[in-house]
Amino acid sequence: MVDVTALGARVASSAVAPLVRRLFVRDGPGAGLVDRPVRISALVSFRSEKRSVTPGDVDKVAAELVRRALAATGPRERPVDAADATAVKDALARTLARLGEITIEDYEAVGLGPDRFARELRTNVPLSPYGLDEGGLLLYERLLHTASLHILNFLTQRSTYVARQQTVQTRQLARLVQAVDVLLERLPSQSAEDAGFEECYADHIADRYGTLTIYGLDAGTREWPLDTAYLSLEATRPQDGRRDAEYSAVAAEQVLAGHDQVFLRGVAGSGKTTLVQWLAVTAASRAYDHGLTHLIGRVPFVLPMRRIVRPGAELPFPGDFLRAVGCPVAGEQPPGWVERVLRARRGVLLVDGIDEIAGDRRAAARRWLRELVRAFPGNLWLVTSRPSAVPEDWLAAEGFGERALARMSQDDVATFVRRWHRAAGADPATGESLLRSVRTTSELNRLATNPLMCGMLCALHRDRRGFLPQDRRSLYEAALTMLLERRDRERELHGPDGARLPYAVQVQLLQKLAWWLIRNGRQEMDRAEAHQIIGRALPALNLADTGHEEVYRALLLRSGLLREPAEGRVDFLHRTFRDYLGARLAVQEMDFDLLVNHAELDDWEDVVLLALAHARPREAEYILRRLADSGHARGTLLAAAGLRYVAEAEPGVRKRVEDGLRTHIPPATFDAAQELARAGGDLVLGLLPGPEEVDPRAAARVVHTAVGVGSEAALRFLCRFRDHHGSGVQQALAGAWHLFDRERYAHEILAHVPRQWAVGVSTADDLRTLRSLGGWEHVHVRGAYRVDDLTELIVAERLVHLTLDAAHPVEGLAWLSAFPGLRSVTVLMDTDPAVTRQVPDGVVVQLPASDSFSRPQG
Repeated sequence: MVDVTALGARVASSAVAPLVRRLFVRDGPGAGLVDRPVRISALVSFRSEKRSVTPGDVDKVAAELVRRALAATGPRERPVDAADATAVKDALARTLARLGEITIEDYEAVGLGPDRFARELRTNVPLSPYGLDEGGLLLYERLLHTASLHILNFLTQRSTYVARQQTVQTRQLARLVQAVDVLLERLPSQSAEDAGFEECYADHIADRYGTLTIYGLDAGTREWPLDTAYLSLEATRPQDGRRDAEYSAVAAEQVLAGHDQVFLRGVAGSGKTTLVQWLAVTAASRAYDHGLTHLIGRVPFVLPMRRIVRPGAELPFPGDFLRAVGCPVAGEQPPGWVERVLRARRGVLLVDGIDEIAGDRRAAARRWLRELVRAFPGNLWLVTSRPSAVPEDWLAAEGFGERALARMSQDDVATFVRRWHRAAGADPATGESLLRSVRTTSELNRLATNPLMCGMLCALHRDRRGFLPQDRRSLYEAALTMLLERRDRERELHGPDGARLPYAVQVQLLQKLAWWLIRNGRQEMDRAEAHQIIGRALPALNLADTGHEEVYRALLLRSGLLREPAEGRVDFLHRTFRDYLGARLAVQEMDFDLLVNHAELDDWEDVVLLALAHARPREAEYILRRLADSGHARGTLLAAAGLRYVAEAEPGVRKRVEDGLRTHIPPATFDAAQELARAGGDLVLGLLPGPEEVDPRAAARVVHTAVGVGSEAALRFLCRFRDHHGSGVQQALAGAWHLFDRERYAHEILAHVPRQWAVGVSTADDLRTLRSLGGWEHVHVRGAYRVDDLTELIVAERLVHLTLDAAHPVEGLAWLSAFPGLRSVTVLMDTDPAVTRQVPDGVVVQLPASDSFSRPQG
């Protein structure tokens, strides 16, 4: 039997809208410009003086709605028989007749929204005379909700007064109508069993992935609601599909809007897993007003690679996805359900952490992905990894486009810090104090580049009352002290679970677990393996009389660093802590050659860097010399990055590292520039050539390198290029605004850059800053925007090109007439071609390739 709750969504807008219009008066020319509130009953065609239908015709409208809903099912799937269908029609007709009786005005109705408006129509309509059973009642409610949605949407289209007074609701209604049509195309006829399980599975996704761990909050408030915690970061992509081109940025949650298959790279702590969680919860939410139409009606499958890749075992087939990740409702899924979802092209497959499986299993993982993509085309795929885990274009042959998560801008850092302090119940002034420190201290500015580091800085700043570590090693050390020792001690927590372990003992045991994982190329271990490692260490720690199970429970429950992601499995809460602790033990064990011999492996990069931070001067010099003399670019760049971690190094060693780094300057490609910036940091700025020492193409790559460094010193370096005439340099400078303090960058650099290059804006403050510079010719709007902000804050006479990288506003594009010099508009999000026909003459509109047209000049 078909799921009756989906039937209301099976009636397309093209069918419902004409039926709804028949219920209202047909106005003459110009009626669409009504600029005042109107009582709904005065608009109803069967009650007004200008009657075009009779009360009996309301029955025909209701009958047609019921007929079209049932027509979406086969004869054997219908949830009601002929007699019940007639009863549903009669009840629906009586309810729609209430349109001629209610006293509310059009803008008040829109303010109610479709759910409350449907309840308003049902008032004083007794349903008992119609004898509706459960299936009939559900069908009646779904059809009434669908009709209510389209009635309110009709009212907003009829009256500019309503659209102006109820801007938010008007936009939501327009999105909901669009979403219903998308859902109609995407959602196949389902059995009640499939539909019921999908609802259960969606609830599981919301529960499992709907919260994030926030570092440094007291126990009991460490789980942060995802909708509050999620921070929209940017993902960069090469423009025009060329690697050696300038990079454009899109909101990370939009990466699947323009491409069905995306391979996303990001450094540790950059938010890859958080993005996966957010996409999963959003897709499963069964909400349609988030503006991400590509997620509507989709079913998410979260596939952490470290969970589903087992030694000696094959990667799972679709029917085993839920069991492979330990989903508790896996046993309830109907046979063949996953395959039906994928064949209907409704899946969102979120494959997280290619870098978290052993290198010798990655080829098998790629074959597995290729076979699944070919067997089930048309689904959405997001695969994540650390940057250097696999070669460039690793999945290009399988049709995957590459994106990279950008580091947090200063605005992102400010947003994160303020949200953190609100979630923690901390004094907002404490957060503002931290922001001032981050902005004015070079080392803190360099550390605060991703959500993990920002969370740790927030926790330590509050915990230490403003005193902050100035380097990465000290930051981790302070975080360990806070997590392993001070929190339980200061809260006088002496629970019955597990042994009470001194701080040094906890660190030593955690180091052994971490180093075992690193050496074996693993991200998690069996609980039995953890017991063995702990058991072997206990005699040397004077804990021979303590059971390894008791010690294990103490580490798991009290350290805050270990967790059991699935029954019988244990891993570190975040890979960064594993790398830090493993590196610490590697130095204690003097495993320097082992570190260097694995330096070419991406899994070991942070381990080597953090080992340099722990090493004594002579030990660090030995590692640096071996890296610098390795003869490969990876070793040279790793040595350069390692200098930032070493407190003391002989001048000859520093010179050897810097000489090796010079062989990569200026960078030969834009990708090389990004890698150079990531490795060298501020060190590379002193080695980069000035504007007069390189040709224009090389100068653009030099600027790209400095932008990637992103520090205060980088901003000062970029000022040297602000008068450079190369188009690549100017374009890079204009595009980097969002990565620095916007006010300062605008006046020190943007004020000197030609106005024709695209500058991104995401807030009204950005628009005000550009206005203070006298306006801009090419404005790139990222994210949701208010038309009033654009028309009021953009200098109309200066605007020539406008790029809209956001969900389309309900006002359409007629407002573009406010800009007399505007010549082109690029709409990067999917939009309704009917809306773009409102574009003023002379403006060329460029849409995505799948839906593009242009208006001729004049």
